[in-house]
Amino acid sequence: MALTTLDPRTALVLIDLQNGITAMPTVPFGSDQVIANGVALADAFRAKGLPVVLVRVTFAADGGDVLPGRTETPRPAGGAWPEGWDRIIDQLAGHDGDIQVTKRNWGAFYGTDLDLQLRRRGVTQIVLGGIATSIGVESTARAAHEHGYHVTLATDAMADRDEEAHRNSVERIFPRLGETGTTADVLELLAKTHG
Repeated sequence: MALTTLDPRTALVLIDLQNGITAMPTVPFGSDQVIANGVALADAFRAKGLPVVLVRVTFAADGGDVLPGRTETPRPAGGAWPEGWDRIIDQLAGHDGDIQVTKRNWGAFYGTDLDLQLRRRGVTQIVLGGIATSIGVESTARAAHEHGYHVTLATDAMADRDEEAHRNSVERIFPRLGETGTTADVLELLAKTHG
């Protein structure tokens, strides 16, 4: 187990566990497993009185707030998003104490109030999960590290559309940004440190 501790004020941050994203096929874990692990983590954090942050990505129907810049991968045109694709999944939604953050890019820090929400609550560490590992989760992990947070990554509470991209993030990038472990590892450590 690579996890060493959870700070007294640790927050759970779940990235893009929303209808449209979780409907896509993912590897090496299916979205059902990612959701189940995310829910287990969220329930445990809530039970300990620790913040749960649910991050979603969305864009205006006309596509006017999609980040500019040329890319080799085509982006959907404005209005191409199905109704409700950007709603947090029912399994996680509906908890009044949760913090909801809306982003319009890959990472959850840039252009949002996530850092402000965490700092107001005295958070010094985040546990991350979500979809996709190499995009939203990795971008958020990088920014969290740059903002001075301790970063813990629940590697079976995240998945990607590309297995090699997932593996690269988990094996090469995340150990340089923080500590990695399974959902069970995080839950065990949470029980020990926040008894």
